[in-house]
Amino acid sequence: MLKSIPRLFALVGIGITLVFSATTYANEITVAASGSFRQPDSKAFPDLFVWSDTCNVYVLRDGETALLFDLGDGSVLTRLADIGIKRVEWLLLTHHHREQCQGIHRLDRKVTKVAAPKAEQALFEKPTEFRKWFPTLGDAYSVYGASYVRPQQTPILLDHALEAGKPFSWRGHEIQCLDTPGHSPGSMTYVIRHQAKAIAFTGGVVHDGAKMTTWFDTEWDYGFAKGIDALLKSIDLLIEQKLDIALPSQGPTIQNPQSQLTTYREKLAAFRQSYVRGYPVFDSKEQDRDSISKPTAVPLISQVTPHLYKLSHKTQGKNFAMIVSDSGHGLILDAGLFSKAMLEEIIVGMRAHLGLKEIDAFWISHMHGDHFLLGPTLKEKYGAKAWTLDRIVDKCEHPRRYDYAALVSAYGDGFDGMKIDKGFRDGETIEWEGYKIQIDWMPGQTEFGCCLWLEIDGKRIAFTGDNLFGNPADIKQNGHEAVVARNSAIFEEGYLLGSKYLKDLKPDIVMGSHSYVMHEPADFLSRYHEWSKEIVQHYRELLPDSDYEYLFDPYWVSAYPYRVDFSQNNVQQVTVTVRNFRKSAQRHHIELKLPPGMTAEPAVLEGTINGRSRQSYPVKLSVNRDVVPSGVQIVPFDITLDGKRYGELFDFLIRAKE
Repeated sequence: MLKSIPRLFALVGIGITLVFSATTYANEITVAASGSFRQPDSKAFPDLFVWSDTCNVYVLRDGETALLFDLGDGSVLTRLADIGIKRVEWLLLTHHHREQCQGIHRLDRKVTKVAAPKAEQALFEKPTEFRKWFPTLGDAYSVYGASYVRPQQTPILLDHALEAGKPFSWRGHEIQCLDTPGHSPGSMTYVIRHQAKAIAFTGGVVHDGAKMTTWFDTEWDYGFAKGIDALLKSIDLLIEQKLDIALPSQGPTIQNPQSQLTTYREKLAAFRQSYVRGYPVFDSKEQDRDSISKPTAVPLISQVTPHLYKLSHKTQGKNFAMIVSDSGHGLILDAGLFSKAMLEEIIVGMRAHLGLKEIDAFWISHMHGDHFLLGPTLKEKYGAKAWTLDRIVDKCEHPRRYDYAALVSAYGDGFDGMKIDKGFRDGETIEWEGYKIQIDWMPGQTEFGCCLWLEIDGKRIAFTGDNLFGNPADIKQNGHEAVVARNSAIFEEGYLLGSKYLKDLKPDIVMGSHSYVMHEPADFLSRYHEWSKEIVQHYRELLPDSDYEYLFDPYWVSAYPYRVDFSQNNVQQVTVTVRNFRKSAQRHHIELKLPPGMTAEPAVLEGTINGRSRQSYPVKLSVNRDVVPSGVQIVPFDITLDGKRYGELFDFLIRAKE
């Protein structure tokens, strides 16, 4: 039961009597004077306060003692005396994200106990297990190797792991624990019922305005909506609670949660329908994937046009196409997801039956490893050169310098990057065997993609990588592939731009990777472009920042390299890039949160960036090997932007010793 001291003051005016609890009156005067604490509902919950820094910290008071919901940067601890609190007995964390608890070092753990969801216990207690020096596709809580969780730099040992359905009791308060994942894999909502009212501490599940707190925290898989589905289920559970007030970790108090949650659910359901892939991923028939290719004398190869070949229907999902010139020279378009033995069988067959004499080069459509897993074999055994767009080169050569999804190093195929022989400029052309071939930057599924196109056999043919798939004849399909923020995929330099490029290019045949051939695609490409505009609008409506990119993009403060190796040298340089998505200038203050034994020059990055631009800062890092901890260490960025404190959203990794 929420308590207040029952002494009353009466102020009598002209026909009006105002009655205040002495405690409430005194506290509200203090709050007004300090400008720090607020009260979500001082009448129904006079002993509940909120403090905001990197997140909203909720203080439940009982006399001189308190329980906190989330901690933020810990600055609340220095101001609790303002509301008469001398001791914090418990801290309940809604979820593991750093900005919820980055001030944990300021807490006296001899006095204050910490509880958090059992489902995220490992994220609190073993944080560096979720940052990999050698990432793999199947890493826990990752999108093909790029982690979507945000654990602390150092472990937080829990005094109590909370389980859904088991209440937590504190000084007469019965706190209901609800499993509400979606914003975080195991986040929890805490509900208190008092005087026929229900109040919920909801973490990041919902933001005021029936909006999503962030996108990059709900993106749990490669475009199959696992995180969205978890969030929808959690919203349904919260609607069942018939809440009177919802207290989120970010943004204002939600005073009308029932109507907002209902609206939010409707928005999420509509978003999901547009978000999932625009073609039947698992249910397409051979005719839908490729209706024009013809069998050849080589069982694994089909012919698209007289000089263009691809994998047959027997090899669904794999990456390989080849142009064979009249003189027998070959140009391969992507090569991966099948064995070296199968590659040998194909090449032997094409030499015997299709006029192939030698392979000059292989082109890589985008940064993902499954498109050049056979690159080393093509280079070493067949003498082929590796070609791609210049901005893709470093992702192929040094993939672990990045924190993107599906880089080649995550496939575990024995090579950690591959030398590229030629990086083409955007718009550059090359004369090859009588053909004029052009390579253009064409983003979409990822920023780091390109389109190779040429006129061949009387057709304009565009090789588009993984941007779109499907059956152009099916008017229900718009063809888009997965939306993955960890591909570096801001729509204005992704699907929106790439779909317009293809529409304007007007190809006769679109050669998608993974054995898709899409002919007569004009209407299909129009639908694809219309979808790209539609999905942007969904994100603008769902995310509470007018510049939605700050809540979509996990890289607007980033480090290169992402993994900084001190195994050979005590001093290394990292380049930190800050991005401004706004039209106007923005000011930033970014502090590198360094582990023991490490120094940075500078350790704080401050500056102003013009609208729609980036600023990069070289930072000199030095380690003291006698002090720095062993193993992978997380270095978070503590971010303030135009006075708004975001906290430790992003990070990079260092390793000085095993």
